[in-house]
Amino acid sequence: MTTEDAVTGADDRNAIGEALYGLVTLAVKNGPREISLTAASTLSTLDRTGARRLTDLAVIEGVTQPSMSVLVTGLEQAGLAERRPDPADRRVVLVALTPAGVEYIHQRRRAGAATFAELIDKLSDDQAAALVAAVPAMNQLRELDSDRRAAAAGRAPVTGLNATLGADRENEAR
Repeated sequence: MTTEDAVTGADDRNAIGEALYGLVTLAVKNGPREISLTAASTLSTLDRTGARRLTDLAVIEGVTQPSMSVLVTGLEQAGLAERRPDPADRRVVLVALTPAGVEYIHQRRRAGAATFAELIDKLSDDQAAALVAAVPAMNQLRELDSDRRAAAAGRAPVTGLNATLGADRENEAR
């Protein structure tokens, strides 16, 4: 690989990163505002990974444990999450989604996907096909991020069977 190839590869990765960041910004701007982004991210984490310790959620979401405790209390009061004992260790409390929390986060994803679908409909067939071809890579980026967050919380990565189960839950909700 030449130096020019390395520079071009880095430029391509930066261009992709900037495009993805722009889409994230668009999603955030157009998303519902009834809960904070951290609360929505916490619900999404619980949906992808299942019940978690509050301390793990704090690390994954990048907030302090007291802040996460306040956030979870708000989610409990809204009926979106619940605290329950860990079946493996009754001294440990886990935070889990309620059925209303599952429905809320899935509805939020569907609304976000619909916003992008409307925009995708305005692309040329070739551009839309390029996005379809990129879906596996974009999903892999999400898995890599989930694995990074799980490692930060000192837990096993959410790949393989757990990721498949999470994807199955997502597909069933659609």
